[in-house]
Order: sequence, then structure tokens, then C-alpha cells
Amino acid sequence: MRDLDYLRLLSHEFPNGKSCAAEIINLSAILELPKGNEYFFSDIHGEYKSFIHFLRSASGVIRAKINETFGNMLPRSEQLALANLIYYPHQVLADMRHTNQLDFEWYRLTIHRLIAICREVGSKYTRSKVRKKLPKYFDYAIDELLHINENEENKKLYYQEIINAVINAGVADDFIIALSELIQNLLVDNLHIIGDIFDRGPRADYVMDELMSFYNVDIQWGNHDISWMGAAAGNTACIATVLRIATSYNSFDVLEDGYGINLRPLSMFAAATYQDDPCEIFKPHTLYHNKYDSVEEELTAKMCKAITIIELKLEGQLIKRHPEYKLENRLFLDKIDYAKGTISINDKEFKLRDNNFPTIDPDNPYALTPEEQGLISALRYSFLHSGKLHKHMRFIYSHGSMYKICNNNLLFHGCIPMKENGDFVTWSTQSGNLSGKELMDYLEKKIIDAYFLNGSDEPEKKLEALDLMWYLWSGPDSPLFGKDQMTTFESIFIKDKELTKENYNPYYEFSKEAKYCDKIFDAFGMDKKRAHIINGHVPVKVVNGERPVKADGKLYIIDGGLSKAYHSKTGIAGYTLIFNSHHLALAEHKEYTRNGENTPEIQVTEIMDHRLLVKDTDEGKKIKQQISDLRELLECYKLGLIREK
Repeated sequence: MRDLDYLRLLSHEFPNGKSCAAEIINLSAILELPKGNEYFFSDIHGEYKSFIHFLRSASGVIRAKINETFGNMLPRSEQLALANLIYYPHQVLADMRHTNQLDFEWYRLTIHRLIAICREVGSKYTRSKVRKKLPKYFDYAIDELLHINENEENKKLYYQEIINAVINAGVADDFIIALSELIQNLLVDNLHIIGDIFDRGPRADYVMDELMSFYNVDIQWGNHDISWMGAAAGNTACIATVLRIATSYNSFDVLEDGYGINLRPLSMFAAATYQDDPCEIFKPHTLYHNKYDSVEEELTAKMCKAITIIELKLEGQLIKRHPEYKLENRLFLDKIDYAKGTISINDKEFKLRDNNFPTIDPDNPYALTPEEQGLISALRYSFLHSGKLHKHMRFIYSHGSMYKICNNNLLFHGCIPMKENGDFVTWSTQSGNLSGKELMDYLEKKIIDAYFLNGSDEPEKKLEALDLMWYLWSGPDSPLFGKDQMTTFESIFIKDKELTKENYNPYYEFSKEAKYCDKIFDAFGMDKKRAHIINGHVPVKVVNGERPVKADGKLYIIDGGLSKAYHSKTGIAGYTLIFNSHHLALAEHKEYTRNGENTPEIQVTEIMDHRLLVKDTDEGKKIKQQISDLRELLECYKLGLIREK
């Protein structure tokens, strides 16, 4: 028998035996329904158009459902038109209205078709669950249309009149939009984002807006997310990192229009400091043009150089503050011969591609000038006081974590750090020596401290956690970074292939073998017979014959390269992993084009040995516990231990 105090609290929601019995019946029935569809995305990198398309299209599943529903009754062109209407109902209806293509018969036929698809995609859910997703004002009409038997003679006129009334009332557009959004919502039951929402692409803020509108989403933090989280928390090295990447990819809209970050102090400082310097090697990789905040390429290059030098100084200060990071090999400014324009690395001298450093004091190279200090303080203020940024950051914290175990799948962005011998890397911390799951739990607590801890009360603890955010961005033993070094300096100033090489943590080789995946499953307390690791971070180079499924099907790497910056290396535009009641499947994306055939190629990778029901899931475990609690409450009512109302 559960604690009576708990059961008395439960009795406020279920005040008598009949209400308990009714809920037990409802929950018991739900357990026998098929499990919902889970979708796994990774490494979105601000590519909002592609991401929103794949989300709204359920990565090709909507297109498949249209074909299942209508088959040969609709030609391919009409199926594609119907799919685009479901994905983008506002735009399609506006375009058709502009060309006078909308009439009574089109509305009637389209609503019939959308209702048919709704029935198909909603058939695996209870009526109550579907009702909860129905749009306000149209919930009654849609509910009736979804559950009418068209062969029932007494209801035929009733069915037709609902549709006629919708059209005659002038709300057919709104009704079609509501049906389209319902179809999208029904097909994606759980959304898992396995890191790297930010950087490179044009509008990560739009991606965040879309995620916040979704009803069931979780996020596993990536290293590009952590740098933004660190910047929002006030880590100046992270702020400089975020701004360097943004200026190097010409991403001004997301900063100024999206988050209201005031870049005028940076542009003024850069223009004055490097007015006669072409900053040739800092010219941006322009994958997209800014819509709201266009900056000339010459000024962008100057801004990128200015913030890069500041970043190198701030990182140097941080590395010196933390000898335990063991990153002395990443200190470069004190190894430059400023008179010759060369640098010594590993007892070898290299010519620098740019040797104009007006803000660096050779005797104290990591010290900020007064102007640089004023600039970074102004930028920090802007990050700390961006309402939109902190709205998004709080969502990332409330819905995010270092890892997640869901339906016996282990989700994390980068790696579980390993040594060359296959053992887990151990961190020496104030909480003891930690590795594997314990290390991930410890780092998650530190990440939370960095943002939420009051620095005025515990300044040392706050600073330690803030500095750690930068290490997690680029440190060699960071589970989010997973490489031996971040070669930012070498890539910009030297461009030597050997020096710019970044070696992946041994995890990435060991995890290709099933026995090492099993070792990780054991560390996380999982059933290794049915478990999978799902992570991103590493682009899958399909053009080189690489595949995302490894270790006898135990490992899925789903960063196929949604970012345009990767497409030439990967040959594709990313992956979605889909886990429904029948199978696991990979959707291989095509590069997104508006109104084109963007349907991914879906390949089933693992078929379940039986159709998975809600009772087979983590949610099913919770429901079973609820049923157990309700049965105990019902017993208390029968025994008179708790009075019925």
C-alpha cells in the first residue's frame, strides 16, 4: 500500500471509486495502442528552412501516407501538390488565391482528401488524444468528420453539410490550415534534437521558435549549443567564439534581428583598428545573404579579425587560469615572432598568413587593450540582456540535458570519452574521479550552475562553471567536442594540413564494435540486447561510402550534414531517424528547394520482432504505475480508509 498521504492527494483528482475505475479502464486501453512515432534530428546548425520542411513533412512520412491513402487514385503530380499544401498551407492557399484557382469544388474535394489522411494518421491514437490536438473553434466539426461512417445512409447529408457550411461561411482556408497542422502534429509524437541547433546557418532563432511551438520535444546539448549557452551566461570567451563564427559565415540577421545583439561597437572598433588592413583571410563564407542586416564584405572581414584576436586573448587567459585543463599547447600568441611574422610550433617555424597585430603587446600578448576591454564588456551586456536569447536559452535548459535514455535508446551529441585502450576517460573532480554516466551527470549539473547560480553569492563556483562551458566547447576530453584539439588558430593563420588536423576521440572507432557499445549500455544501466546509441556531431560522408548505422545496428550516427557548409563533403543534406511501432528507419534528406520534390529516401534499418505498443515504452511504464496507484486508491475507498466524495 502506498503512503496514505500520497493517496489522499490523488483522491482530489479522483474523488470516488467510479472516477478511479473509469481512469483505470482508460489507461489500460491506452497501453494496448501502438507506440507513437519518434523523430531524431541532429546538427541543424541554423538551417531553418530545411529543418522546418523536414519537420512539417515528417521527413517524407506524410508523402508516404498520401500514397497509402490514395494510391493510384491520384496521379503523382496531385499527390505532390497535396503534400505541399499540408506542409505549407498558408503559402499555397495565398498563391492559389492570387491566381484565382480556389473555388467551391476545389475546397470540397481538398477537405475530403485531408479528412481521409487525418483518419489514416490518427487511427493509432485514442479519440481523446486526437481531440487534445484539435484546433480551437474547429474541434467539433473535425471530430465529427473524422468519426463518421460515410456508408451510413442517415449521416451522408450531415457529413456533406458540415463541409458545405465550412465553405459557405468563408472559413475554408482556416479549416484547411487547421487540418494540415493536425496531420503534421499527429505524425510526430516525440521529437528528439541531438545537439547543435546553432552556428553556420542563417537563423537558429527561427529553429528555436519552431521547437518551442512543438508539444513534446527534448534536446541533447551539442558543443555549438554550449558555446551559445555559455555566451548567454556571460562567458566572454564563448561570446567571442559565437561572434567569430557568426561573422565568418556572414550571419548578422540571427544576431541583430533575431536576438538584438548590438554589433555597432564591434563594427566601429574594427573599422578604426583595421582601416588600412584588407583582412583578406577573414573574408566570410557567404552561404546566405542577410535580409535585415546587410554588412559589406570588407567590414565583415575586419569585424571577424577583431573578434578573433579578442577570442585568442580571452582563451589564453582562461587556459592560464586552469592548468588542470592541460591546454598549454593551445597558447599561440606568446610563440609569435612579431618582427618576422612567424610562429614556432613543435620546434618548427611557420610563416603567418597575416602578421598585422596592432592590438597585441608582444611582452603581454594575452592582455586586452582598454578599447578591447570596453568592447567585450559592451558585447557581454548585450548578450546578458537579450530577452529573446534568454527565452530560448531557458527552453534549452528546461528541455535539454547532456544525454537522454528513451525507450532503451541512449541519445547524446558527441561521445562518451574513451582512452586508447577502450576504457572510459576519467575526470578528477571535487566529487571524485568520474567517468561514463557519472561524468555526464556531473557536467550537466555544472552547466546548470553556469546559467542559474547567483554569482554574487558563490562567485568562485559560478566562475568555475562558466569557464567549464568554454572547455566543453573545445576541450579534448569534452563529451560534446570529442576531438583532441580545436585548430582555430592554425586554420586561420597557417593552413598547414598537418597542423589543422583534428583527431577524433577513440570512442568513434571503438563504438563501431558492438562490444564497446555494450560496455556503454552497461554503464548506463540499459538492456543491451535491445539498446541503441544515437548521436550526431560527425558528418557521415556518404560520397566516400560511409553509412550511418554501425556496430551491428547498435549505433546510429545521424549527422549527415543538414548544414550547407557540409554538403560538398557529405554528398547529402542530412538524416532523420524514425522510430515507429514497426521499425527503425533512416530518412536520407535531399537538399531543400521550395515547391520541389523534397521527399527523403526512407530505408528501414531494423524491424521490431513484434509491433510495439504503448505498454512496451517508457511512457507505458509510467501508465502502469498510475494504474497501480489508482487501484490502491480504489482499495482505500472500498476499505473506508479514504472517504469518497
